[in-house]
Amino acid sequence: MPANPVIFIHGLWLHASSWDPWLTLFTERGYEPIAPGWPGDHDTVEETRNDPESLAGHGIDDVVEHYAAIIAGLPVRPILIGHSFGGMIAQKLLGMDLAAAAVAIDAAQIKGVLPVPLTALRSALPVFKNPANAHRAVSLTAEQFRYAFGNAIPAEESDALYERWAIPAPGKPLFEAATANFNPHSPAKVNTSNQGRGPLLLMTGGQDHTVPEAVTRATLKQYRHSSAVTDIMEFPDRAHSLTIDNGWQEIAEAALAWLKNQSL
Repeated sequence: MPANPVIFIHGLWLHASSWDPWLTLFTERGYEPIAPGWPGDHDTVEETRNDPESLAGHGIDDVVEHYAAIIAGLPVRPILIGHSFGGMIAQKLLGMDLAAAAVAIDAAQIKGVLPVPLTALRSALPVFKNPANAHRAVSLTAEQFRYAFGNAIPAEESDALYERWAIPAPGKPLFEAATANFNPHSPAKVNTSNQGRGPLLLMTGGQDHTVPEAVTRATLKQYRHSSAVTDIMEFPDRAHSLTIDNGWQEIAEAALAWLKNQSL
């Protein structure tokens, strides 16, 4: 029996290679994982940092189409695992019946989610402080990264993760998500009422500044009209760095156990 393909989808400010430890683990467990970058990403962190203009201007629809094209080249529908905006992209693709299942980790808010906690606004302030950033790629400082990602780990570890994985991010998706509830055709809209889609797991870090638990729980409520499997899993002491910090394997093992329970 062929191995299940798994596509890992990163979010803003992290390079696709930040999934490398997950790729190794999932390969060991019998999956066939890949972690393609977003449109405009280069193969390495350094190359991407040196060419931020290649990332600028890409919105949610661009990213969805990019991954849909990758999925179209696979023999079977993959499992999707996304973090932050990658979690939103995974939910959109699952709602489009392009995936067998999805794990959305600290996923960015989808259309219909109303809570906008102050910590989430502060995390996004480097982008929102200038409306022109909707058409630019924006980098975080190490201090901004620590607030948005590394607030539940030692500062030294946060700074090391920043040096290893952080890249500029397009501002457009953040502006699209922020205006989603005022736009009937928002790209942040997900088909949450799809009855026939594959199972979905929402994971949330209880200390997350960027996507606080309230956002994930409000996301869960958006799926109340679908009978398809929608589960939630909370890690009370974890923040937005939970996929890349010293405790990443706890999150990965939880995802693997859930997939096994779904016969995947």
